[in-house]
Amino acid sequence: MDPTPPDRPSILRRLAAHGPVTVIVAGGGTGGHTYPAVSAVRALRALAREADTDIETLWVGTPDSLEQRVANEHGIEFAPVRAGKLRRDRNPLKMLNTANLRDAFRVPLSVLTARTLVTARRPDAVLTTGGYVSAPIGLAARLRRRRVPLVIHEQTTGLGAANALLARVSDRIALSSQASVDVVPANLRPRTVVTGNPVRPELAYGDSQAAIKALEWSGYDPSLPTVYVTGGAQGARQINDLIAALLPDLLHLANVIHQCGRNSYAEVSRHAATLPESVAARYQIREFIGTELPDVLALADVVVSRSGAGTLAELTTLGKPSVLIPYPHSVGGEQLRNATYLAEHDAARSIGITPTAEDLRDHLFPLLASSTERETMSGNARAMGHPEAAEHLALTILDLALP
Repeated sequence: MDPTPPDRPSILRRLAAHGPVTVIVAGGGTGGHTYPAVSAVRALRALAREADTDIETLWVGTPDSLEQRVANEHGIEFAPVRAGKLRRDRNPLKMLNTANLRDAFRVPLSVLTARTLVTARRPDAVLTTGGYVSAPIGLAARLRRRRVPLVIHEQTTGLGAANALLARVSDRIALSSQASVDVVPANLRPRTVVTGNPVRPELAYGDSQAAIKALEWSGYDPSLPTVYVTGGAQGARQINDLIAALLPDLLHLANVIHQCGRNSYAEVSRHAATLPESVAARYQIREFIGTELPDVLALADVVVSRSGAGTLAELTTLGKPSVLIPYPHSVGGEQLRNATYLAEHDAARSIGITPTAEDLRDHLFPLLASSTERETMSGNARAMGHPEAAEHLALTILDLALP
């Protein structure tokens, strides 16, 4: 396994000599699969511009999905494929349900559709980033008489179902973490490369003062650290309840931006209305943090969040101290494993899947009280990040695509 990216100048020379390259990207279902894909496409386009040529990309995903919306937003041609999804359960008998049986019939059809797309486009390479739509495209790439180079990218510390299937026929297995190498079968490890997990490049250009302005935060106290609390786009009731239990003590120590989700916004707002006037103005509640996220992260001194792969890629790339509350129902305990790995390297604090408010207090309050501890954790987190992950992945794809 080679942890270094392919030689960039050599790739650019080969790309300039070759001319336009066609890449099919497949993946989606969640933001964890979608945003690494779009980041890789953006990096491919940047390299092509530098080589004074073009990259033609086709994104294959589920119709009417997050990936279709993101592809459209970035001007990426999109082709829908209705792939079958296996709904897993610890009890195998529960997997014998109508939805799984219906989707079982979609699998061969999705492979035929994918093969038609691959044959028509004749791509120079295929990238899959996970999600059940990845499997038919990855298999189609390998079923062609002239095999198409296949790169799979895994965001988590384990291999997802689609990537576990495709790993055996892929040319490169791009991993997000060194911790993932051991989960790859020994005979496949020579094909692995640790690229990191690509994050949206705009996150690196946040402006803390712009966040204060965007939030219209007249009660912000610059003498105190700032905590950003998030349970993801939909919020997390567990995290919301833990934060509520610590207010107003938390607000004596910090400013707090709380992204609580639409379903909990009214309840969280009612609780906020009971806060003492002396601290209430330091508390900002939002249903959702959108385009202002880079600025909010720039302002945050500590983040309280779940520990999905995408979130941790962002936190480590930015070097943000964090207290992690893993989602208890993540497949295979993935989020707990992610959080534990960072905690073992003092790059975060992990408080387990069933923490109490006192557990959160015991881990969060000392971080807020010690700028030295935050600086140490920030450095450790940044050391585990991969800020060049998108370009590394793009170079890996081009190295296989170009003669």
